[in-house]
Amino acid sequence: MNDIRDISDDDARVAELVRGARRVAVLGIKTEAQADQPAFYVPSYLKSAGVEVIPVPVYYPDVKTILGQQVYRRVADVPGPIDIVDVFRRGQDVAAHLDDLLAARPRAVWLQSGIRSDAVAERLIEAGVLVVQDRCLMVDHRRFAARG
Repeated sequence: MNDIRDISDDDARVAELVRGARRVAVLGIKTEAQADQPAFYVPSYLKSAGVEVIPVPVYYPDVKTILGQQVYRRVADVPGPIDIVDVFRRGQDVAAHLDDLLAARPRAVWLQSGIRSDAVAERLIEAGVLVVQDRCLMVDHRRFAARG
């Protein structure tokens, strides 16, 4: 995408976003039982780095907390502003969450490494949401946030 709000290829803007992120909702987060999977260890890293992580699992209907935080079933149900929604869903599954993402009005939606959905990105951009695709938030946080 060539739009100014798809910042996937703009390290300076990604760095600015990462440094300013205080609240990250994680759509598709896994539980502690899947600690070896990126959908758990990336948000675990973010929490250890001082970021408020809000779990929004897609599965695990009986789970009430992940990483010691209350679970929400929809991103739009998370109270207060969200800096980034970090998405751990297959590219073809992201569109099913579009209405929820639009209703939540986060500053940015971040599709993790290997995840792209240009159609969803286009709709988010039209709504004024920054988009990052196919990048790892943990890698970029380590790279940019430590530099201040």
